[in-house]
Amino acid sequence: MSNVVVLDNGGGFIKAGQGGERNPAVVIPNCLYRPLTSKKFLHPTTTFSSSPDDLTSAAIRRPIDRGYLINPDLQRDIWSHLFTSLLHVTPSSSSILLTEPLFSLPSIQRSTDELVFEDFGFSSLVVADSPSLVHLYETSCRPCGLVSEAQCSLVVDCGFSFTQAAPVFQNITLNYGVKRIDLGGKALTNYLKELVSYRAINVMDETLLMDDVKEKLCFVSLDVERDLQFARKHGKDNLFRCTYVLPDGVTHTKGYVKDPEAAKRHLALTDGASPSEAIETKNETDQLGVMDKTAERKRVDLTKNEFDLTNERFLVPEMIFQPADLGMNEAGLAECIVRAVNACHPYLHPVLYQSIILTGGSTLFPRFVERLEKDLRPLVPDDYQVNITTQEECVARGFTSSIQS
Repeated sequence: MSNVVVLDNGGGFIKAGQGGERNPAVVIPNCLYRPLTSKKFLHPTTTFSSSPDDLTSAAIRRPIDRGYLINPDLQRDIWSHLFTSLLHVTPSSSSILLTEPLFSLPSIQRSTDELVFEDFGFSSLVVADSPSLVHLYETSCRPCGLVSEAQCSLVVDCGFSFTQAAPVFQNITLNYGVKRIDLGGKALTNYLKELVSYRAINVMDETLLMDDVKEKLCFVSLDVERDLQFARKHGKDNLFRCTYVLPDGVTHTKGYVKDPEAAKRHLALTDGASPSEAIETKNETDQLGVMDKTAERKRVDLTKNEFDLTNERFLVPEMIFQPADLGMNEAGLAECIVRAVNACHPYLHPVLYQSIILTGGSTLFPRFVERLEKDLRPLVPDDYQVNITTQEECVARGFTSSIQS
């Protein structure tokens, strides 16, 4: 029997592995990059965060834009490196399960077929969409849960290129109910670059570096007006101020957070807490680790190039929930979910609200679930329950375990 290659070809990362495996064997950025020290574009063999290369001001070429394949030649180059050097598979004796975004144009589908059959020579191809695979993974993980019993769920995918809410019924995505927001991880990184460049230092060419800043320091605010007041404070009263040290290319090639414990002080804030209560909680937390923080500061070279972040930490993820406040003609995530549910049959509404599944890298921000539930609850009828399930693991982990080679 031929082998099955499972390939989640995302706009940000590729997750690939063999059918029957629990976890993806390879997770690499779906791009080529060229460091300043090189004259040609290179293949990423690991994620950028674990790469030993100095990727400061590295140029990036991506084959996918807004979720759709726009450069088949570049994608062929990346896949060739993936199959030959990383997965070590023989396409002619293998089948492939490939993810494809919803509503892909026929011309893009033909380009994908040409890559699979003409360029690599796979014996067979199965194309699937991410929402149905996420639903399948959820039913396999919780066979006695509501999703398995009702065979219905609402998959909210906040990915690299876009965010979409897709209702799934009996493992089939209901295309007429899918609602999409053209906001994803790429847009959040670009917005963070603009804020930091305007207020501190020019980082418009530091895409990879600002991706790391976003992943390590950004979080979702439960009360934006209150947090903006905290962000205006000075000294230790500012719970959000933290420092990110830029790489110097000599002693360290990766940026890092100067005081990781100070960067977590915002976790002392609870929903509805007054400023005075938050400060008291913060002081108690600070006293527990004051010795460790002092020792950490002594080890840090203060001559390094660095910049401070305050309200940028929660204003960037705020784009997903309130894009209109930032001048974007897009609906917020909660409104997008309501529109997707209302597009379905009324009998499905209570089940969909009770079976919301979150997936995608942008859902990993701290307190994302709490904020979404807070925004969604006033828009949902009182007699409907709202239940949100998260999937912190990659989508690939779901469908690799469901495919038997």
